[in-house]
Amino acid sequence: MKTPPFLKLALALLVLGPILRAAPEIDAKELNLVRQIREKILVGAKSTSTAPAAYTEKIPNTEVSFTLQPIPAGTFTIGSPATEKSRNPDEGPQAKVSLPAFWIGQREVTWSEYEIFMFASDSAGNATKTEADAVSHPTKPYVEMSFGMGREGFPAISMTHHAASKYCQWLSAKTGHFYRLPTEAEWEYAARAGTTTAYSFGDDPAQLSAYAVFNADKYGKVGSKKPNPWGLFDMHGNVSEWTLDQYEPDAYARLKGDPAIGSWVKSSQLYPHVARGGNWSDTPELLRSAARRASSPDWKMLDPQLPKSVWYHTSAPWIGFRVARQSEIPSAEEMYRIWNNGFALDN
Repeated sequence: MKTPPFLKLALALLVLGPILRAAPEIDAKELNLVRQIREKILVGAKSTSTAPAAYTEKIPNTEVSFTLQPIPAGTFTIGSPATEKSRNPDEGPQAKVSLPAFWIGQREVTWSEYEIFMFASDSAGNATKTEADAVSHPTKPYVEMSFGMGREGFPAISMTHHAASKYCQWLSAKTGHFYRLPTEAEWEYAARAGTTTAYSFGDDPAQLSAYAVFNADKYGKVGSKKPNPWGLFDMHGNVSEWTLDQYEPDAYARLKGDPAIGSWVKSSQLYPHVARGGNWSDTPELLRSAARRASSPDWKMLDPQLPKSVWYHTSAPWIGFRVARQSEIPSAEEMYRIWNNGFALDN
């Protein structure tokens, strides 16, 4: 008996459904906004050197600034060796990865930086609209999102992966530089800072207290501990940090080439994404350079909204992020994917 054409189509859609959902259509209006932001970035790129050097940038129309640290091009081994104490299976197999030079935030994004974006809609009624004003902004939270742990000089927390990415889009529109979340490979390369030990200072967790806020009741001010060899603060502890990648337990096994060219695992769903670095409530083994954490819907368990907020992880007061910047300016389509990574699939 032959299968009717309409049944063939239904079966095909049933089989292909997950694949089709993994590649959502690009929103034309949002893509047009990204193109406008990209043009602004390109204009700025023509008048500045792309050779990575440390710099401090002030967010326009504010007194708030942040510092970017240059990370040299190089090849490193991602993951941990089988002999590393407390290692998890998702930290292997180890693989060599080659990365071009880039910049990364010297410190985690603070409340002083993030709240300008978080409450930007409060001043959205001005007559002179900019590309930054058109970027989607967080809804007002139901609770005070630092949960009383401190704001001035402290890391911003509890934002979703989507919120962190949208902050990067907004910051790019404000400054004319292309900012995004660091890839998982970039994050580990910067955290290791040329080392191959469990931590950037060696293998002895007894030294952690000099470099990290951990096993504590709350987070600390950014930069309150010693930096790693490349001048980056809080790569171990304080708050866990979002990376661009979707979490896959066998991600390193999929790397091609020797060394593999650094890339990122693009999202096919909202969860899970990769967080790195451990946080203020963690024990030492979770702060190792190779340690990985997968995000979960449980992180917004206490969110009173129905449907759950796309902006806040009310049950994860230990997740934050830092920004990265690459020298090469990607296409508008790639920028769109980076700033809307995984969000379109499931709200």
